[in-house]
Amino acid sequence: MKFEPCLQSATLIKRYKRFLADIQLEDSSERTIHCANTGAMTGCAEPGNKVWFSTSDNPKRKYPNSWELSETQAGHRICINTARANQLAVEGIEQGVIEELAGYQHLRTEVKYGNENSRIDVMLSDAERSTCYIEVKSVTLLDDQQQGQGYFPDAVTTRGQKHLRELTEMVKSGNRSVLLFIVLHSGIEKVSPAHHIDADYSQLLKKAIEQGVEILCYKADISQREIKLAKAVDFRYLG
Repeated sequence: MKFEPCLQSATLIKRYKRFLADIQLEDSSERTIHCANTGAMTGCAEPGNKVWFSTSDNPKRKYPNSWELSETQAGHRICINTARANQLAVEGIEQGVIEELAGYQHLRTEVKYGNENSRIDVMLSDAERSTCYIEVKSVTLLDDQQQGQGYFPDAVTTRGQKHLRELTEMVKSGNRSVLLFIVLHSGIEKVSPAHHIDADYSQLLKKAIEQGVEILCYKADISQREIKLAKAVDFRYLG
């Protein structure tokens, strides 16, 4: 996934109202940009961090600039735009980077499914095997006390809990279910459920794994010019 044109840089002043952030440009002028991340963004939105933003050519947008990347004081780069995780997942499947999901004939996104009014991020199908339901989650929470340890979620997520229930039901119905963690933080080398943040999610995840839901974790290389999936990383259940 290439950024065209290349992202512009600035310094973060503050993030607020969930969807907005104020930044200072190199000429000292200030600007408000859109933040496409409704989560807690723990460790990703510290005032003074360097940020990169894209520019839309849509004249109807109130805020034409979108916050894409952050760089922490420790030098880690993070993609904070959660929509990129789904795009990278599709790109990784189509290009064969995610080997475990290769070979399906058909790929669809945002398909309605389940009993709780859900939409699956990616659905793979062909005539030779069962349908594969893939829920994509972006991982950006790094534990500074444990080298390379990343966690999901970074806040209590009832929506995420619902997705685990839906994936489990798909397995029970004879389908394949995959929870795909896309690591969008350069400092994270392994992923675990954040039992200390959302114990209910962690327990549901454990039950989902026991029922046959598969866990995949892939990390992206991040720069102001492009983001691309680079390698698989370990998943460890620490709950």
